[in-house]
Amino acid sequence: MTEPIRIKDIAERVGVSSGTVDRVIHKRGQVSAVLREKIERVMKEMGYEPNIAARTLAHNQKRLSIAAILPDYRTDPYWEQPKEGVERAAESVRHYGAMVEFYFFPIFEPKTFLITVSQALDAQPDAVLVAPLFLQEAQVLFAACAQRNIPIVLINTQIEDDDELTYIGQDSYQSGVLAGRLLNFGLTDGDHAMLVNLDKEVASARHLQEKERGFKDFFNGVEKKSVTIHTAVQEDFDDPVQLKTWAEEQITLHPQLKGFFVTNSRAYKLVEALSPVFLQKAKIVGFDLIAPNLKLLEAGKIQFLINQNAWQQGYYGILTIVNRLIFKKETQRILYLPLDIIVKENVEYYLKGNLQSPIMVV
Repeated sequence: MTEPIRIKDIAERVGVSSGTVDRVIHKRGQVSAVLREKIERVMKEMGYEPNIAARTLAHNQKRLSIAAILPDYRTDPYWEQPKEGVERAAESVRHYGAMVEFYFFPIFEPKTFLITVSQALDAQPDAVLVAPLFLQEAQVLFAACAQRNIPIVLINTQIEDDDELTYIGQDSYQSGVLAGRLLNFGLTDGDHAMLVNLDKEVASARHLQEKERGFKDFFNGVEKKSVTIHTAVQEDFDDPVQLKTWAEEQITLHPQLKGFFVTNSRAYKLVEALSPVFLQKAKIVGFDLIAPNLKLLEAGKIQFLINQNAWQQGYYGILTIVNRLIFKKETQRILYLPLDIIVKENVEYYLKGNLQSPIMVV
């Protein structure tokens, strides 16, 4: 194995002290331009590569404080995955001086989101990772961070802003297109399908709007088959009786209804509200590998789940901040993660740890 090039080796080749070479490497202290150029040339000739980890540990005097502003995972199981991704990334970068503080907000309360944002910014973080579920309130966050010169990484919901550092997550429009394509496999000419938002605050949820647009655009482009698309918002999804009553009404109103696309991780709630007789002929497409969805997928009551790689959203979000602010690396403005198609035949692959790979090394 080739021995690593040492600072001492460079110093001997140039004819200067190791301290002078060290000052050039770390860009500190007074070194003449001529001597600096000579040392950098010799470093290049010898193939010297600085130990970035050691350099960071030695010279990063200020800790990097990251505020992770996420929906409360205790009220929605989907958000456990990005939280775990953030935690894993935080463990891997702690020795570089990066520390993550969580700030959780209720998923359907825009006003409380703003209170949570205020609490996070009062702590004077160096960067923010956020799931900006509410369009209008997100603009308040963006403006506050721009005023304080705090870079932002967005996950889950893409909102265009000149001050954001990176968006990491699904292409919501394409995920809607994909859902349409999957559901279309089980439909015939004359069938009806329904896009269902089991959600609140849909009007301000950009990612749900984009999914709907992609879904409708797909079916508008289908040739030689006519499928009627209905859309619905059902805010009483946590009330099983109300949801069951609503579902039965939809089936009565639309006798040709043969498929549902649930735009978030709550497909299991709709399935539980549908009658066993209807489920024998219906096709269901949903999102996300949470336990109740997986159980119904394996039972054949959900035909397709689209995995949005929520764990990796949190993980890559933290590493993006560290790569930019500590290591001064260029980062992608948009990082779309794969949209994995999960069926009962391949679900075991994802349940054996592959949700958390590949691991990106800083």
